[in-house]
Amino acid sequence: MKTLDEKLEILRNNISDRKVRIMIMGLGSVGTYLLDYLLSTSDAEMEIYVVGRNKEKMVSDVNITRVASLIRKQNKAVVRIIDRVDFNDTASITSCLRECQPDILVNSSRAYSGLKYGSISWKNVRAYGIWAPLAIKYIKNIMEAYEEAQSDAIVINTSYSDAVIPWLKSTGKAYPDFGSGNINHLIPRIQFAVAAQYDIPDYWNIDVTYAVSHFHDVVISKEGQTEGISQLIHIQYAGKKLEPDLDKMFNACKIPMPVDAKRNMMNASSNFEIIHNILSAAREKKKVKMHCPGVFGEIGGYPIVIDGTGLRIKAYIDEEHFSLEAMRKKNRESIYLDGIKTVENGTLCYTDELKEKCRNVFGVSLMNEVKFEEIEKAAQFLITEVIEKNI
Repeated sequence: MKTLDEKLEILRNNISDRKVRIMIMGLGSVGTYLLDYLLSTSDAEMEIYVVGRNKEKMVSDVNITRVASLIRKQNKAVVRIIDRVDFNDTASITSCLRECQPDILVNSSRAYSGLKYGSISWKNVRAYGIWAPLAIKYIKNIMEAYEEAQSDAIVINTSYSDAVIPWLKSTGKAYPDFGSGNINHLIPRIQFAVAAQYDIPDYWNIDVTYAVSHFHDVVISKEGQTEGISQLIHIQYAGKKLEPDLDKMFNACKIPMPVDAKRNMMNASSNFEIIHNILSAAREKKKVKMHCPGVFGEIGGYPIVIDGTGLRIKAYIDEEHFSLEAMRKKNRESIYLDGIKTVENGTLCYTDELKEKCRNVFGVSLMNEVKFEEIEKAAQFLITEVIEKNI
């Protein structure tokens, strides 16, 4: 597997004389919102491949998105439907990758569709890490096919990348380059909250640098508090560091949101931001900063920079305000509260606290650890013993 910098340079060279090829694997609500956002850019230098196995649904969803976008005079991209890919079958994924040769691949597939796992886990065990085996189920197949096809695509993963990407990396296998969502969802909330404290009209120019895992995305967004854990955050505006009242700021981040599929507008927007920043850096030689979970196979969420201003494009974790070691420590502290003790050597270990909660609430004995070769078994256990008995 090539490094992210190598893949970014390959992409920049490829799109210098042809359209960029973007592949969306799985056209649920995240994938459909993402398709809509991509078409809304009016980018005629874009080919979008929509991949799955339910042809009738994909055709219907693609059609309404294309027509709606063209009504707005925005749709200029080519959209192609690939309807013969089963995410349980790595051979079919490999064939698709070899045929289409995407530059950017977004995995928005879900092992158990139509359900926000957090609707079961948060109110019961206040942790999301229990679902890691389900979150990794399809992306591990996609990355196996990715290696077999010798793809150089930049890969974006949508589901619980805080732990899923490090889990894949710890096995020595290919792993996604970026994760979408989670920490990314907190940044706008913080910008809104800080703008209110300082009466800043152009809130989008408030610069936030933050390192934290999925647990704090949820607890801050839902409850407006940090569970007593200090946060690694730096905020500035117009070149000046700001020191807002953090308790007041995080409390203001508690913004009511829908819990149905509309919530996936945020995750689709996170995917869009990553794609937009990659293309801006590659095409326009810009330097951009964003926040992603799982980047470079690191546990938790980090600020990352893509710099296209030099002779070669590069990406790196932003250490301007915090050291990498400090960010790693803070992320491990945060993800422990999400029920994950360690991710190493191909094995994910649950915390004792999560196991006890699962015994008390769900009446199940959660395994101490999930080895990579036991992922399918663990995923099915969660579906049969937790999901289907609690929906």
